[in-house]
Amino acid sequence: MLSVAMLAFAGFAALCLAMDKHAHDVLKRKPTLAQSRLRRGVGWALLFVSLLLAIQAQGWAYGLVQWMAVSMAGLLVWVFGLPYQPRLLLGLTLLSVVLGPVLALWPA
Repeated sequence: MLSVAMLAFAGFAALCLAMDKHAHDVLKRKPTLAQSRLRRGVGWALLFVSLLLAIQAQGWAYGLVQWMAVSMAGLLVWVFGLPYQPRLLLGLTLLSVVLGPVLALWPA
């Protein structure tokens, strides 16, 4: 379930960085239209992959509930951390993008 949480966190981070204000706060520059569209697409793809992983691991009933819980927990970390530690969140996002797929492929 940790891989699901990490991928969902990275997906929400990509969606957040697709917005001009948040990208300027974290990266100190506004994204171009192409960058914004790419981040939006990557964010939705990461959320979809994390949902598929949760459903595969736990089934529809429990997987959907657990995905919602861990994705909202990751979103909560992003929302409350953005005003105080935006660079730390960027590092956590990069760590999540790397470790999320590794943990998903790790044998249980």
